[in-house]
Amino acid sequence: MAIVHIGIDLAKNVFAVHGVDEHGKPALVRPSVPRARLHELIAALPPCTVAMEACSGGHHWARLFAVHGHSVRLIAPKFVAPYRMSGVRGKNDAADAAAICEAVQRPAMRFVPVKSIDQQARLMVHRARQGYVEARTACINRLRGLLSELGIVLPLKAATVRREAGTALEDLPGWANTVVGDLLSELHRLDERIATYDQHILVIAREDERARQLMRLSGVGPTTATAMLAMIGNGHEFRCGRQFAAWLGLAPGQYSSGGKTRLGRITKAGDAYLRTMLILGARAVLAAAKNKTDSLSRWALALQERRGYWKAVVAIAAKNARMCWAMLAKGEDFKLPA
Repeated sequence: MAIVHIGIDLAKNVFAVHGVDEHGKPALVRPSVPRARLHELIAALPPCTVAMEACSGGHHWARLFAVHGHSVRLIAPKFVAPYRMSGVRGKNDAADAAAICEAVQRPAMRFVPVKSIDQQARLMVHRARQGYVEARTACINRLRGLLSELGIVLPLKAATVRREAGTALEDLPGWANTVVGDLLSELHRLDERIATYDQHILVIAREDERARQLMRLSGVGPTTATAMLAMIGNGHEFRCGRQFAAWLGLAPGQYSSGGKTRLGRITKAGDAYLRTMLILGARAVLAAAKNKTDSLSRWALALQERRGYWKAVVAIAAKNARMCWAMLAKGEDFKLPA
């Protein structure tokens, strides 16, 4: 019987493969496949649906298998866990592969878009930059903590920490002077590295027509535009802009029962980096709206007055997300407010 669906539990060296026929019966069960043999095994099969979890290496394997005519689907791990027949206590590679194979057959299952090499390369720029930003924050906090031990308490503002720490450097005794000086040098190096990656992102945005189109929207700059293109590409995995906003975690959580609708805070699901960029852009839009008279600014200010600051920020971010999806998925141009 021909194999119709295959589930693969990804790993570093040893993989588990579970394939079923059109009747759902196991037709290919390999609980232990070496990494060097996986590509050969899948390439020898007739075209079918290959499913994997969206984890490390998933996009790489998806591109390899797609070359051989297979229809590849990536599934978020949280959607696979409920289909593991052995439950939490029976988790192993073979059970996970069977659960992936079962999950991909569900008609309403949602999948992760497969990224191209170019998308992943651009996303690496964002991930590296974010790592340097986190390292800089840790360096500033370390500097403030060490100086506070000597009675020098500095505020949270990064520019003030740099200035005050440099001023106090000459008065520090012995090894304290050495440590603080090294931390200030490391902070300067991280500033330069982040500035370099900001230039990389700006070059990527200028070279991409879609990114330039996204940046016409208020609250969407080079970082947000290039990150969105690297994450979702053309956005065809989403049926509408509302689904994309919900995937980003900008939709309210719901706990409704008995005909009573209960909406809570936003779910914060999806990619935190992209959602953060949209939120920061929305804050900038709301801050600048006080000096503008266009329709978007008037709507944002009215919403803030009616529902509060943070709900207005989230609403602006969700609106931007929906408009970005419309441009990427349908090729619709933005109609800028008069």
